[in-house]
Amino acid sequence: MASQREPRPVVLVGCGRLGSAILEGWLATGTVAPSALVILTPSQKPAAQAALALGARVNPPTVALARATTLVLAVKPAMWRAAIEPLAEALAPDAVVVSVMAGVKAGDIALAIGRRVARVMPTTGVAQARGVAAIWSDVDVAREVAAGLFRPIAELVDLADEGLMDAATATAGSAPAFILAFTQALARAGVAQGLDADAAIRLVGGALRSAAAGLEAGETIEALIARIASPGGTTSAGLHAMTTSGDLDRVAAAAIDAAVARARTLYPGTTHL
Repeated sequence: MASQREPRPVVLVGCGRLGSAILEGWLATGTVAPSALVILTPSQKPAAQAALALGARVNPPTVALARATTLVLAVKPAMWRAAIEPLAEALAPDAVVVSVMAGVKAGDIALAIGRRVARVMPTTGVAQARGVAAIWSDVDVAREVAAGLFRPIAELVDLADEGLMDAATATAGSAPAFILAFTQALARAGVAQGLDADAAIRLVGGALRSAAAGLEAGETIEALIARIASPGGTTSAGLHAMTTSGDLDRVAAAAIDAAVARARTLYPGTTHL
């Protein structure tokens, strides 16, 4: 029998890209002790194997869930019912479920498993404890539990309404890929101007890191742009070309709109606000 002094486990269900990133962040920051981790994954994952070597339990018997404080649901949204429903009887009655899935409402999860639910939508930067995460719950205790797990690895942004989660997912969860795609396009434009591909990639990569460094220092986006774009200079000319045509706003809106629409229609068996 487990000692009551032992920490109650945290269960991670799913160890794909996002689940692995969360796990790496927890281990790097000590947010969850390896001995308190239970990882459920249908296939071997490097992050899970690394946690196992440190003392985590991977795919133990379901009795290991009996004392769990939290179950973090990080499976593909289309598979969530098949993943969670077999765990309902084994999970402690007072456990909190934290979903990091896009498009699946808290009410649907709560109905399926009979537990309090919080939703968190983090970026994969949580692996380096440099993520950002939208968080929502209509249950204070569930929100506090979720915040405790993600605050050490991400900047938390509270949402006033669950209906905003899809927009937050597109604006943060998907946006790193959008930003990187634009960075890649800038590199191709540099190649068109005569740079070789390696030089162009290194230059735009360095520029991206420089921009991120300014944000991490606490400066506003407007202030950072103003610092770089001196009146009449090369940056001002480029910004004018992007903004006067309206193409920049159109591309950004198209990307966010498409991601939100996909989150709202992709997964059967869920309800939407």
